[in-house]
Amino acid sequence: MKLPIKDKKFIFLFFAVTFVIVLEILSLLGIDIPMPYSPIVFTFFIFGIGHEVLLNGVKAIFKLKFSSINLLMTIAVVAAFYLGEYPEAAVVIVLYVLGERLEDIGLDNSKSALDELIHKVPKSAFVKLEQLNIPIDKITIGTTIQVKPGEMIPLDGKIITGDTLIDEASITGEPLAKDKHPGDIVFAGTLNQHGFIEIRTTKLSTDTTFSKIIQLTFEASASKSETQKFIQTFSQYYTPTVIGLAFFVLIVPVFILHLDFDHWLKQAITLLVIACPCALVISTPVAIYAAIGNASAKGILVKGGKYIEAMANLKAIALDKTRTITYGNPIVTDVFPLNGTSREELLACTAGTELLSEHPLAQAIVTASIKEGFEPHQAEGLISHLGKGAIATCLVCKKESVFVGKLDFIKKYHEVPEEAEKIVQQLATEGKTSVVISFGDGVAGIIGLTDEIKPDSIKAIKQLQAMNLELIILSGDNKKAAYNVAKQVGIEKIYGDLLPEDKSNNIKELIHQFGDVAMVGDGINDAPALAQSTVGIAMGAAGSDTAIETANIALLNDNLSLIPFLIRLSKRTLNRIKINTIGAISVKIFFITLAFLGYSNLVFAIAADVGVTLIVILSSLSLMNFENVDQ
Repeated sequence: MKLPIKDKKFIFLFFAVTFVIVLEILSLLGIDIPMPYSPIVFTFFIFGIGHEVLLNGVKAIFKLKFSSINLLMTIAVVAAFYLGEYPEAAVVIVLYVLGERLEDIGLDNSKSALDELIHKVPKSAFVKLEQLNIPIDKITIGTTIQVKPGEMIPLDGKIITGDTLIDEASITGEPLAKDKHPGDIVFAGTLNQHGFIEIRTTKLSTDTTFSKIIQLTFEASASKSETQKFIQTFSQYYTPTVIGLAFFVLIVPVFILHLDFDHWLKQAITLLVIACPCALVISTPVAIYAAIGNASAKGILVKGGKYIEAMANLKAIALDKTRTITYGNPIVTDVFPLNGTSREELLACTAGTELLSEHPLAQAIVTASIKEGFEPHQAEGLISHLGKGAIATCLVCKKESVFVGKLDFIKKYHEVPEEAEKIVQQLATEGKTSVVISFGDGVAGIIGLTDEIKPDSIKAIKQLQAMNLELIILSGDNKKAAYNVAKQVGIEKIYGDLLPEDKSNNIKELIHQFGDVAMVGDGINDAPALAQSTVGIAMGAAGSDTAIETANIALLNDNLSLIPFLIRLSKRTLNRIKINTIGAISVKIFFITLAFLGYSNLVFAIAADVGVTLIVILSSLSLMNFENVDQ
């Protein structure tokens, strides 16, 4: 098996570094390569390994680009050669090149989770009409493709035939496969685990949810955090300052104090070498890329390093209610049979009337009836009054008419007893929706419904509150419904009956009050508030182009617990950057101080610099394995 060219170069570099260090150790022990061979041997290593560095250093001199790190190395190598320190000159250049290569490896590894995304999607799909594999970029919308068990799904679409289990971890981060049936949406880059399915494509290869995730994730890795921007700007001024200090270390002792030229030139070289800001510059990007890669593997799309920083500094989080804390699907919570009606009759008759309706409340009643073992009664002659109610004839109970709807709708046809009105009022105070049912001779019963809270919402909210974050519900639903949900999940601040622009205004006020504020919503009607917040987080964004494009962070599944995890990951990332930066600066200050005092050692300084760079890279890469311990 042939090694990739990059691997061959690294192996060659590793052996070169080992050989040069052995020669340096022998030199320190008094065993030197005899003259005139010594400069020839070390020149071979210097130009063989560091020719690009020296070339860039020379170019920097002619361009007067004193911010170039290559210029530091070139000056150090030339000065060491002048002093006859040939092993030190070679050690300087080969260890510097090794440090640069370690930086590249660190960046490559931190991006590995992102690179894996690209290789998941098949490059072709089996087209039913053509009966052959066709490149996905040639397949149009509406084409029927076939996917066998164990194959990756190549394009977004809808299943038209077949039942299967699909692993959507690459999109949503969810570890459990989902049941999929005809009519269900499937995503490119997900794994068909069991059944043979046919899919009608709904998007071109360039527009699939997976393509958007890849594109935005790599744009995110290119989007620099504020810390990264600061350090890069700092480096531009830092390097010329170091060159100035090196000249100061040389000129003052030699030309003012008349001390030994060679000794202080060696101190100046040491200062140049140790001051190289490699570890300082690499600390932020490796940590940021590793954090973004970790997040993407769990179904969190972060659109830039600055949002990792922002998540770590949050003071408050505003949450939409529907499809964020709750599923956005109503469920039956209360059944009140009245006027001698049995529970079975009430549910089965109502379900039969609602069976043909697509309204979420109607479907919830049908589901509740079936769940309790009551088969919906057959009905006919359905007359629907949009937004008010419906009338039908039940063929099982032989009722003349079944009236289902709001209280005011029922009042138009029958008298409503005080008991029924009290039940409706009580349900309203609990934030629940009432469906009143009549069989033509008074109120037969009342069914109460509410939005179902997601199982992980309460746990996630407790975790966020434990982080001393202020939590606020901003809901378009009525305030009573919002209050009922808030009470169940433990949030005290609630705003209800809000239009999209009202939510945006509330976010402005929260930012004025708290500073850094995140908005969590479904990315559609919450778009103005998401855009207004410090960090906009879209929930359940898989398949929603609006959510993915609007938010700064998109949770590709409905797992609210990913938000406290992301905050912990962000805080760990910022702490890692701070520790790396402080460590790198401390080592440099120590050796720079020794250089000013005249006690610095070139080889030890180089080894310390490379060692710090390696520690910074390894500690930053550990962020890729940071886990959600509370999940």
